[in-house]
Amino acid sequence: MQGATNRVIDAGAQYESGKTRPEKDLLGERNVPYEAYYGIQTLRALENFNISGIALNFYPLIISSLAMVKEAAARANRDLGLLDSVRSAAIIAACREVANGKLHSHFTVDMIQGGAGTSTNMNANEVIANRALELLGHNRGEYRYCHPNNHVNLSQSTNDAYPTAVKIALVRGNGPLIQVLRELIQSFRRKGQEFVGVIKMGRTQLQDAVPMTLGQTFEAYAVTLEEEILRLEENSRLFLEVNLGGTAIGTGINADPAYANLVIRHLREITGLEVVRAENLVEATQDTGSFVMYSMAVKRLAIKLSKICNDLRLLSSGPRAGLGEINLPPLQPGSSIMPGKVNPVIPEVVNQVAFKVMGNDLTVSIAAEAGQLELNVMEPVIVQSLVQSVEMLKNAMVTLKARCIDGITANEAHCRQTVLNSIGLVTALTPALGYERCSLLAREALEQDRGVYDLVLEQGLLDRETLDALLSPEGMVEPGSQRPLRRNDHPL
Repeated sequence: MQGATNRVIDAGAQYESGKTRPEKDLLGERNVPYEAYYGIQTLRALENFNISGIALNFYPLIISSLAMVKEAAARANRDLGLLDSVRSAAIIAACREVANGKLHSHFTVDMIQGGAGTSTNMNANEVIANRALELLGHNRGEYRYCHPNNHVNLSQSTNDAYPTAVKIALVRGNGPLIQVLRELIQSFRRKGQEFVGVIKMGRTQLQDAVPMTLGQTFEAYAVTLEEEILRLEENSRLFLEVNLGGTAIGTGINADPAYANLVIRHLREITGLEVVRAENLVEATQDTGSFVMYSMAVKRLAIKLSKICNDLRLLSSGPRAGLGEINLPPLQPGSSIMPGKVNPVIPEVVNQVAFKVMGNDLTVSIAAEAGQLELNVMEPVIVQSLVQSVEMLKNAMVTLKARCIDGITANEAHCRQTVLNSIGLVTALTPALGYERCSLLAREALEQDRGVYDLVLEQGLLDRETLDALLSPEGMVEPGSQRPLRRNDHPL
């Protein structure tokens, strides 16, 4: 983890001069690396929060969204005459550079941190201030010309800027997640069409039930995943209500009365999103319900993906001593001791991603409950859990589609043979023979290791033509495709 946290510093070591610049805060003076765009408060956070090894720069959407919030604030402060045109222009230019991907390596604080996100907010304030200083012709650290708190953070608090930026990032990240999901759905749908004529046994409680097609299996996967698009869209819209302008606890202290509406208007223009100010900023500052709702939607998708992957592992099991109805693409040798063994590694890894997402959802729930009074200080772990879940699920779905679903083939002959040999066919005879008679037939077939078809003819229960019609696998895979034969339709 320490290596991950320090990766940017290590990668850029060849450019470091060893020079430092002095900076001060309320705790005293420290020497900050001369080349760094961050300042003393970020330096302290690096020392204090070497926790997860996952730095802010792992998630560019959060950084660019922070920059958008800071630009909106600079615009509003300029319009209100609180920030002069020279400083505001430099801050806005710096924000746009960061929003476009520059200086992200200087966003180095750990995602999990104490302080309710203050270190993340100050990391952004310091990087933007120091870049603005350069644009103004000054050196980094000459904060009398452009200060991280007095100018970049003007009319803001971490408690409104940080959650607003995170919500913007999650809304922006939801689109790519849904796009990947759509592509996976299409892959399942194509397989459903490819396997439309492959008859197989359906199973309940892992026991033979009634016939179906392999195409129906894969089409069902497409349909169940398609339902999650609406859930993700609906729940992500909750993030469009933000508390920006509420400052510390929602009362708007240290902000002009006109600031809140003005900054929301600018943020809407910058992001292109229908951002709205929360009706009650005090409530919105302490509430984390939108994170809980979105996490539930992400978890629900993960649960469905995991169930599907369980099915894929069962359907491809064997290949000779298991179900063996489908073949997954062979990707790597499966054992260091058993030659020829190939494992379902892609469904396995997607299962594990789903477990992680479920655990992250529990973390979000506990952290949301841990809020106290006017602020929930546990937002950093909520944010880290959510963005990690989204990124892992997105990567998992890309992998599942490209390295598994697209390459699945069917063992058609084996599937058909299992249907013809299955005791489950007796279900189709129930309307004609009754439940008790069919139960006896099933038991006899099992005990004698014989087929239902032969037993019915042997016992003279039905003639061959009627039996063929009732036991046609193709006639049993679509609702209403065959009129059931009632007992009074045929003499017994």
